[in-house]
Amino acid sequence: MFTKATIDTNSSLNHRLTLMRNRRRTLISGAALSFIIVSGALTSAAMAQDAADEQAEEDGRIVLAAQLDEITVYATRNPLPAFDYPGAVSVIDREIIDDFNPSSIFDIFDAVPGAQINGGPRRSGQVPAIRGVGGAGVLVLFDGARQSFLSGHDGRFFIDPDLVQAVEVVRGPTSALYGSGALGGTIALRTITAADFLEEGETAGVKALGGYQSVNNEFRLSGTGVWRSEDNVTDIVANFTRRDSGDIDLGSGDTLPADDQIMSSLLKATVRPSDDLTLSLSWMRFGGDSQDPNNPQGANLASAANGLVNRDIDSNTIQGGLNYNPANNLIDFNFTGYYTRNEVGEDEVQSTRFVSREVRTFGFVADNRSRFSLGDAGDLTLTYGGEFYEDEQVGVDTNTVDGTRGGVPDATGRFYGAFAQAELALNQPLGAPGVLTFIPGVRWDRFENDAVGEASTDDSAVSPKIGVSYKPVEELIFFGNWAESFRAPSFNELYADGVHFQIPNLSVPGPFGPFGPPAFVANFFVPNPSLQPEESQTWEVGAGVDFNDVLFAGDSFIAKGSYYNSDVDNLINLDVQIPFTCFLTPGQLPPFAPPCGSGAPFGNTSQNVNVTNADINGVEIELQYDSDYFYVRGNFNAIDGTNQDTGEFVGSLVPNTLFLDGGVKFFQGDFRLGSRVTVASDFDEVEDPTLFREGFTFADVYAVWQPGAGALEGLRVDLGVDNVTDADFDIVAAGVSQPGRNFKATISWSQGF
Repeated sequence: MFTKATIDTNSSLNHRLTLMRNRRRTLISGAALSFIIVSGALTSAAMAQDAADEQAEEDGRIVLAAQLDEITVYATRNPLPAFDYPGAVSVIDREIIDDFNPSSIFDIFDAVPGAQINGGPRRSGQVPAIRGVGGAGVLVLFDGARQSFLSGHDGRFFIDPDLVQAVEVVRGPTSALYGSGALGGTIALRTITAADFLEEGETAGVKALGGYQSVNNEFRLSGTGVWRSEDNVTDIVANFTRRDSGDIDLGSGDTLPADDQIMSSLLKATVRPSDDLTLSLSWMRFGGDSQDPNNPQGANLASAANGLVNRDIDSNTIQGGLNYNPANNLIDFNFTGYYTRNEVGEDEVQSTRFVSREVRTFGFVADNRSRFSLGDAGDLTLTYGGEFYEDEQVGVDTNTVDGTRGGVPDATGRFYGAFAQAELALNQPLGAPGVLTFIPGVRWDRFENDAVGEASTDDSAVSPKIGVSYKPVEELIFFGNWAESFRAPSFNELYADGVHFQIPNLSVPGPFGPFGPPAFVANFFVPNPSLQPEESQTWEVGAGVDFNDVLFAGDSFIAKGSYYNSDVDNLINLDVQIPFTCFLTPGQLPPFAPPCGSGAPFGNTSQNVNVTNADINGVEIELQYDSDYFYVRGNFNAIDGTNQDTGEFVGSLVPNTLFLDGGVKFFQGDFRLGSRVTVASDFDEVEDPTLFREGFTFADVYAVWQPGAGALEGLRVDLGVDNVTDADFDIVAAGVSQPGRNFKATISWSQGF
């Protein structure tokens, strides 16, 4: 361990620390309760709504149903209704986000089939997975800016839900448009804009919000201000949010130590010099301070091997955009440039050691859409463009001589890509009724990696895809798609070196004799510059229906489901080898047993390797119904993953899960009473019986009061109880209990001028 005097004499380390610090500155009881609430109130809600509608007609007000057929932007880079996309995409808009009253953006992912959140209850360790693929196999975008920060145990989403207007989750490979890192899918977040707050004729607006939840004693304050010029040429939006929370009460009755203070902000400006041109610039910051174990995931507690740290998260995303869309069908041009810097630093509480990981990404993407009319036969849209981005990582550890951090190489990765896609819609194909649509696409990528003291690597990949949909009538769709996708090995996987972890050596007496603390040995990372990219081939088939005026005038019902199958080759896995003698006492050692020691000479190593080939398949169904009287949203997800060579289970798997969110509306929708229910089967897709997880059911209830007219217009009150029955259940892993009963309350007020 270094003393301060030792650090001061180490010029290399001191320089690295100075740079880093400068950058830091620069389903049973719950289901029954839920459906009693919903069904018991349904009749009275309908009666109250009839009276409210009559009053609305007298007042000249218009009653609007919710818009369920959301528009997806990221599924094809060409906006279209999510229902019409020949694949699986979910769009979670601001209304649904508000209904969840989330503490973190991950709280809303129950609404997305095939997407799960791993890492455990602590916010600082949560990471996403889609269709059994997690980590670097899920692409994350904030307003089109790539978020490349990846760590073995840190979280991945450095954004507060108050800044998010919509979340798009494209499930399935998207490398044909986005290149590396999208084997499982893409999660794209769109932040708030001034237009989300201002009505026609308004030039300024404010929103103030305060909230509390009991499960971790979290207080939340948020303020938003917007301004728009009278000529609609310029608008500005600014937001600031603070959250303070403490230990987490689990359904098991235990308390998980946690301590979070989060401050996030957004500043965004948009200028429209002409009707054809739109320019935008934004800065988003997320700052998080917490005290938790070095590895905060699961139910981990601080220990000698997992020290307590003061964790400091500093995330910044600067993004600039341009759209040029003249009255010309050949030009609809977008350009996005961005710079992100994500840093997580850890000060050990019981020592002077400081470690950090910083990842900086600079990139830009340009694309254009050219649209052609084929007359009565249909139409054609071509989308084409290119992308470049560079990831750079710096690691610091004050306990090493040169200041480098084990497993966090100082490295750079560069990616170059070009893509093209066609959307061909044919009316009455071959005389058949309806519309037949083809969406073929292809992308070429080249990627290069460099690390200090290591050999450079480079490779390339081609990612084709094709999607087909047929709508014999407007209300019915059949679809299928096929795609190849890839994930380039990260510089962490290629070049990781240094100490991975330390373990006690039980095979020899410790320095203070057999009754004292044991000696420790170290497991070392071994670089592997020969890693091959992960590759997948996926096909999917499905169908959907979209009806209006089903039970009541103006209502709507949408349902869409699919079956998919993915063959994933060259999966990258961290192969950890530890001599078995490290776990045996001297009296247990067999004759001529290999000695326990540190590093490669003793086989005590960790190395990323291409291992098994996986077969992952599943079923996903999602539905939405909305009327002036009540609404229901829901989804079902089932997934299996096996090693094609051994038959063992593989992938980030979950039990079969059913999610339902329903509610009733009163007084023209000014007041809503709802409930969410999640039901999961037993999870037995494990090789080790101790990892078996029992099925579970838990339910939330919530109420929303949001007057649409009168003196209280602009007020919104959210009340709710998550996990009403205080159920004890495991989602992430066996023995990792989820948060228990949670009382939530939020009040907000917004006003436009």
